[in-house]
Amino acid sequence: MTPSAHLANIAVVLVEPQGGLNIGSVCRVMANFGLSDLRLVNPQTDHLGDEARRMAVKASGLLESARIYPTLAAALADCAFSIGTTRRFGKYREDFLHPDAAARETLAAAGQGQAALVFGREDRGLHTEELDLCRRFVTIPTEESLPSMNLAQAVAVCLYEVALAAGEAAGKGGKRRRKTAPTASTEAMYGHMRQTLLDVGYLDPQNPDHVLRTFRRIFARAGLNERDVQVLQGLWSRLDWVEGERRKKG
Repeated sequence: MTPSAHLANIAVVLVEPQGGLNIGSVCRVMANFGLSDLRLVNPQTDHLGDEARRMAVKASGLLESARIYPTLAAALADCAFSIGTTRRFGKYREDFLHPDAAARETLAAAGQGQAALVFGREDRGLHTEELDLCRRFVTIPTEESLPSMNLAQAVAVCLYEVALAAGEAAGKGGKRRRKTAPTASTEAMYGHMRQTLLDVGYLDPQNPDHVLRTFRRIFARAGLNERDVQVLQGLWSRLDWVEGERRKKG
């Protein structure tokens, strides 16, 4: 598969988009740069309405083929790699990529399976729990006096970098990338991990996600494949058994 063909494996995910104009503009940008997989999570407006169609122009077919999901987890279930966009910084929002680096990682992942670029709400962006579902974060460097970009403009910047990376990589070889596990598998593992570490007393029951988010970042950097996930599931199952035996004797 050529780098340009990898674009077919990259989904653009909009979480609770509020404006038809923005959705239509995103479709036009996607068509500009050769992407066709649009996923809408609980849209707050009619994505097939007049405003969206007016901005999509000749890309209205993308509006009609867009898939609707109730949650971000459902939208990413088949994705082995996803990058979430954010402008807010904090304890759980580290290891940011700039759009050029994010584009290269996304393109490489798309050569092995489904990848996604995730964009948040126009007014509030992505919640921390939604960023938990993303393997990496990307932020677009902007002026502090007006740091937040319009949704469609942010999509345009990121997709331009993806298209640029695809063009630069065309015809070039490279080392084979490990095929990472899909989000559904890793989320099942994280759920098991959370319960197990609560049961053994490792996590604070009042705020278990404080430590878990650090583990998520560590595992995201590692790029877990399906076997890695299975090995970790085996570890949690073993801890479950040990804890069960300890309680029997206790």
